[in-house]
Amino acid sequence: MDPHPKHPREKALKVNLEDTRYGSFAEIGAGQEVVRWFFQAGGAAGTIAKSISAYDMTVSDAIYGKCARYVCRERLESMLTYEYDLTLERLALDRGESTAFFSFANTVSARNYHGTNECHGWLGIRFQAEPGAQASEIIIHVRMLDSENALQQEALGIVGVNLVYGACFLSDDPDLLVQSLLDGLSVNRLEVDMVDFSGAAFEQVDNRVLSLRLVQLGLSDAAMFAADGRVLQPSEHLRKKSVLVERGRFRPVTHVNIDMLDSALTAMEAETGAESGETVAIMEMALKNLNAGGDVDLDDFISRAEVLEAAGHTVMISDYPEYHRLASYLSRNTQGRIGITMGAHSLAELFEESYYKDLPGGLLEGFGRLFKNKVKLYIYPYRDPNTAQLIKADNLEVPKPLRHLYQHLLDNGHIVQLERYNEDYLDIFSPNVLEQIGSGQSGWEHQVPDVVAQKIKRQKLFGYH
Repeated sequence: MDPHPKHPREKALKVNLEDTRYGSFAEIGAGQEVVRWFFQAGGAAGTIAKSISAYDMTVSDAIYGKCARYVCRERLESMLTYEYDLTLERLALDRGESTAFFSFANTVSARNYHGTNECHGWLGIRFQAEPGAQASEIIIHVRMLDSENALQQEALGIVGVNLVYGACFLSDDPDLLVQSLLDGLSVNRLEVDMVDFSGAAFEQVDNRVLSLRLVQLGLSDAAMFAADGRVLQPSEHLRKKSVLVERGRFRPVTHVNIDMLDSALTAMEAETGAESGETVAIMEMALKNLNAGGDVDLDDFISRAEVLEAAGHTVMISDYPEYHRLASYLSRNTQGRIGITMGAHSLAELFEESYYKDLPGGLLEGFGRLFKNKVKLYIYPYRDPNTAQLIKADNLEVPKPLRHLYQHLLDNGHIVQLERYNEDYLDIFSPNVLEQIGSGQSGWEHQVPDVVAQKIKRQKLFGYH
């Protein structure tokens, strides 16, 4: 029998009846939808020290300080810091020995009257796992998908209750806590595209694994983390920037992976005269490329994440097996240019009709979706291992009925051949390198960047022994 309730009223009541929990609620942007559940459940006096809605921008600035954007992580963190510190300042002396304090906060942009705004929100809770403990914190970002303001407010209230309940009763099982965030909701109403656990209760938590779990559980179609393992919220990280993506298995990341991304990045920035650093370069792993026998091998995933960290690039995990879906996702999160780099053999696969069997318009619809938002494909050459022929965009063989379409894409710059590449890397294939590492063969070190080789050896990744 599941000891944890699913309904928000039951969750709120259980928190209210837990006599060690006491704290504050601060909500901006969609009313006091979370704290309302706790008031309505009964017993709220045992839980709520304070409830506030600093809705006016001037009032909000006066309390939490000025902020460039009101619905952003920076504003949420200033709210959590202010409210948590104030709660301890006012109450810790009198009841600190028997009370685990918390402060919940959110800042939200629900659907406006004209329906023209981005509907999303930041929610967080800073709390003591037990009386006197050092603070722990959970921050999440949500996208609200309901078409009506009232329904969005309802969904926000429920996910907020789930977060508070999770902090109080599930902090020892972060995986279950993440699963519980959409209790009483569905992925059609709310998307959770970022979770970040930190502090005393979560010292052993790997936020990269939790990012993967968001995608596995269907709470989000994609998740991102930085080279140092910090989780990133896609729309905030990519906002107004150009984006370049390389898809791969990265088992492990090799010289050819790095050269492909660097070559495409150079070409993309040269087209606009952009300075280095103005384009976000992402190494993306599709969920289907992480599955092994129907499930994800977490040790293997961590190995890949570790070597990508050594390579120094932002990492994305997505549930977008098709490139046109990946392009649509990226265009939703930035108004900048979008580039996708791939080998010539992957480009050939894009011209297979079977790739688009789930689209009513087939291949033509797929290409229409792929190229509609300033998207370009940057093609890295491929050496055919059987003939030693160098395959590029200009000599790629596509099915005869599609040659006119292919030529159109080339002529209009939608497909760009990369001219800068290291021919010495073209014979490097990750599966061969992986086999050499696992079998103890020598020579694989020269096929990966030095920092990657050192990390594989030091941490004994990919079966190294």
